[in-house]
Amino acid sequence: MRWINRQPGTALRAALVATPFLLLFLAYWIGSEIRLAANPSDRLLPAPGTIAATAERLFTEPDRRSGQILLWHDTLASLLRLTAGVAIAAAVATVAGLAIGLLPHVRAALAGLVAVVSMIPPLAVLPILFIVFGLGELSKVVLIVIGILPFLIRDLSQRVLEIPRETIVKAETLGASSGVIALRVALPQLLPRLIQAVRLSLGPAWLFLIASEAISADQGLGYRIFLVRRFLAMDVILTYVIWITLLAFLMDLALRWLSRRLFPWAEAGL
Repeated sequence: MRWINRQPGTALRAALVATPFLLLFLAYWIGSEIRLAANPSDRLLPAPGTIAATAERLFTEPDRRSGQILLWHDTLASLLRLTAGVAIAAAVATVAGLAIGLLPHVRAALAGLVAVVSMIPPLAVLPILFIVFGLGELSKVVLIVIGILPFLIRDLSQRVLEIPRETIVKAETLGASSGVIALRVALPQLLPRLIQAVRLSLGPAWLFLIASEAISADQGLGYRIFLVRRFLAMDVILTYVIWITLLAFLMDLALRWLSRRLFPWAEAGL
């Protein structure tokens, strides 16, 4: 049997999934041991035990000045910004994707603009956002929206264009108006693609969030990472990085579960 036709069993699949993570951990542990053996006070690669102890402290011990557990406080602030930005971008992209995909006049007017805007590095306009919207929450949310919106619009509009013309003609034959076709024909086929597009955009969304918090914020995961870097607190930084990675993974997992529950027919082809 050819290798392309062989499927790993359950046990082998679990082993294959775990192996890269174990190798990564082993490489870090060896590197940390080498550096600490040469210099016990080295702070660049803290021992895994040190990171675990720091994580326990950050998750459980309140700050002496504020009385709050800062990690949970930062997590809430960041998740609110991220959720707001992604939700706004998804809503706008759904409307724009339907319009561009279904209406030739709108497609002629906006498709080129969206393509050009998608080439602009979002972080390059961050200073402009701070000038226009100030240093508060709005500029951070707007950066996330600007960062992922063009990709979402292009992806969703392409999905609408992929709908077979025969399906739309059948709806027209039955007397459906353009609005009905958009809501009853195109939108149900667009929603599974929307969830997949949001999943793909979560990585860039986190990047824009961390960047905006690092530059101007008084709370948030990105703010805390760049605050403690001046003290070379790598154990704190690595704890926050691991926590952000776990949050992103759980969000992706939740969206995948939602897609499977709501649109099993779409997931079957993935």
